[in-house]
Formats: sequence, structure tokens, C-alpha cells
Amino acid sequence: MSQREVTHTYRSYLTGFILALILTAIPFALVWTGAMAVGTTLVIIAIAAVVQMLVHMYFFLHLNLRTTPRENLLALAFAAVLIFIMVGGSLWIMFDLHHRMMG
Repeated sequence: MSQREVTHTYRSYLTGFILALILTAIPFALVWTGAMAVGTTLVIIAIAAVVQMLVHMYFFLHLNLRTTPRENLLALAFAAVLIFIMVGGSLWIMFDLHHRMMG
């Protein structure tokens, strides 16, 4: 491995680590200080979580649209759809139960 590849790898991991720290600190600070309304804070937390997943996939798993084989991206997209269905279904059930118990 050449010195340039090692430097690029360290730089990539360090950039990903710093971005992950920032994307973790922002929601933590918002919840801790209570600076915004609850709805706004939840939206910002969700956006930070999605961006952090993308940062992890790009900087730590080295998944991107140019070098990753197409089969791996399709498997990743299928997993994302499954996770979306599971999380969405769970939220739907919880909100429905809340509505039925409170109404």
C-alpha cells in the first residue's frame, strides 16, 4: 500500500469520524438545552440520523455509486426498503394504539 493510499484512508476515516461526532452532538445538544419545540427537534434528529447513516456508508463502509458493484447497491436498497416498512409499520401500530386508547 502506498503512502498516498494510507493517507487517503486515514483522512477518509478521520473525516467520517468528525462528521459522525458533529451529527451526534447536534441532536444531543438540542435535546439537552430544549432550545426548540419538540416537533422541530424530532425532525432535526431524524434528518441527522439519515445523514449520519449516509456518512457511515460512504466513509466507513466505502459504499458509493461509482466503485461499489451494482448487486451490493441493490441489496442495500432492498434492506433500506425492508427497514422503512418495519419502522413505518411499527410507528403506524403505535399511533393507532395511542389513538384507540386515548379516544
